[in-house]
Amino acid sequence: MKFSVSSSELLKQLQVAAGSIGSNPVLPILEDFLFSIADNKLTISATDLDTAITTHMDVMADTDGTVAVPAKILLDTLKALPQQPITFTIDENTFGIEITSAYGKYRLSGENGQDFPAIPEPESGDDTITLPSNALIQGVNKTLFATSNDELRLAMMGVYFQVDFSKITMVATDAHKLVRYTFTDLSSEVSTSFILPKKALNLIKNVLPAGTEVKMSFNKANAFFSFNDTQISCRLIDSRYPDYHAVIPVDNPNLLTIARADFASSLRRIAIYANKTTNQVILNVSQGTLIVSAQDLDFSNEATEKLTCTYEGDPLMIGFNAKFLLEMLTVLESDEVRMELSTSTRAGILLPVEEVPGEDILMLVMPVMLSN
Repeated sequence: MKFSVSSSELLKQLQVAAGSIGSNPVLPILEDFLFSIADNKLTISATDLDTAITTHMDVMADTDGTVAVPAKILLDTLKALPQQPITFTIDENTFGIEITSAYGKYRLSGENGQDFPAIPEPESGDDTITLPSNALIQGVNKTLFATSNDELRLAMMGVYFQVDFSKITMVATDAHKLVRYTFTDLSSEVSTSFILPKKALNLIKNVLPAGTEVKMSFNKANAFFSFNDTQISCRLIDSRYPDYHAVIPVDNPNLLTIARADFASSLRRIAIYANKTTNQVILNVSQGTLIVSAQDLDFSNEATEKLTCTYEGDPLMIGFNAKFLLEMLTVLESDEVRMELSTSTRAGILLPVEEVPGEDILMLVMPVMLSN
């Protein structure tokens, strides 16, 4: 089997597929790319058994066939080569691979492509929706940070997707903070829900180009994302997502509106003086004024800053984890943010003042109990 291809084009496709190769694969062949050639088209696949990426490109080949190629040595070789046509010659008995470039020859040992695990494929009966890649990237960027790392709460280690005909809602929570992102410009015949794992979403975020359409298909076990010449498949988290509606407080009479950048800058400075275990900052809010303070009694450190704000409601003192608030303020994009508060023991809601058309985002953060 023999084929020729541009080294830089091949490298580009391999870097996309390489995202799904795990660091400690359970099978040695999972350290390889699967190369399959049919009708002068090269299909490159890589998987860690949970997530798989398949990408396609045109090549000049003399025959069809498959071979598993060691990923690291191939990537390192192509990164070190300037752009040029290269030729792969594969021995169909030993699976030895010879790469010929303008500089010379490189030999490496491949494996039988038939031994590579099967990559899941979408079926004709699967539910399918199409949405702009920008909406998916935004949703992932705004929710991923709120997922949990607690393996005892498997459902929370992913993002919950709820597809409901004209909208798609993405929810992430770790029981301390929660984000709900809704994209409303969807037209589909589908109503369903599933949980996508964090690794797959990180991959999608990194390889999905902006300004394109992405086709999402899903069944009971897997979700598939197709765009351009690439397809990502990932195994869904088989677990029940907690009822997030129940934790979102509805009656919040105290409304604080403040410039997002000023609030975030103040929190960054004050957090330096907070207790390193709780990261607790205290917000003391009254008409027109927000006082942000923190203290670490173990080291006699304390800091206080006063900010101007717009506030409707009774004076309130409430404690939050500064790290969580900062993560949320970094992800929000509006110039001003609104906090809806009720009491010092109930969750606070953080919203952008300026809404993006077709998008709706709500963030919730649990308070830290005041120590005094």
